Amino acid sequence: MPYALAASLCLPVTQPGAHPHIFVDVALRFTADGEGRLAEVEVTWSYDDFFSLLILSDMGLDPDGDGVLSAAELATLKGFDLVEWPEGFEGDLFMYQGETKIALDHPVPTGATLRDGRIIATHTRSFGPLSGETLRVEAYDPTYYAAYSLAGPIILPVGCAHTITKPDLDESQEKFRQMLSTMTAEEEFAGVDVGNLYSDSLTVACTAPS
Repeated sequence: MPYALAASLCLPVTQPGAHPHIFVDVALRFTADGEGRLAEVEVTWSYDDFFSLLILSDMGLDPDGDGVLSAAELATLKGFDLVEWPEGFEGDLFMYQGETKIALDHPVPTGATLRDGRIIATHTRSFGPLSGETLRVEAYDPTYYAAYSLAGPIILPVGCAHTITKPDLDESQEKFRQMLSTMTAEEEFAGVDVGNLYSDSLTVACTAPS
């Protein structure tokens, strides 16, 4: 989530447990190419209401606070979270086939709306067509400034099925504390990537195209 990265990268990690500041529900819709191979994913990020309020205020949207955005305001909001894309940023979405990390193309914004006080933004990312091995997908902010949850829905082509594995949060916090115990003060101030400790894991298995 590039819009919030500038703030997150400046925060030292000194607390006894990791505590995110932004909460995002994630939905994924995978589509296949003409040969039935997974080739694109539409990502929906539903931001928590407090962060949504901050964004609307910062962008000067919904000044009357009625929770309804005009067509012009929606056009302004579309892609707001994709404008800043720092070098090395991977879009808080990670995909693996076996031990191979899958490269995802730059996101293309597809829409934005405001529902029940929450900004819901969508974008698509394409990748080299995949078939065969099981696909593992994780949505997380490495800095854990933002907490992502695979709340769904998860939509897959015919012939594919999925399972979601939730992290053991007590175990994650213990690993985080152990990590901090081995770090210098300088390393703590620079920050540490811990988001993967708290991430949901999505496993997708598809029947090989005939």
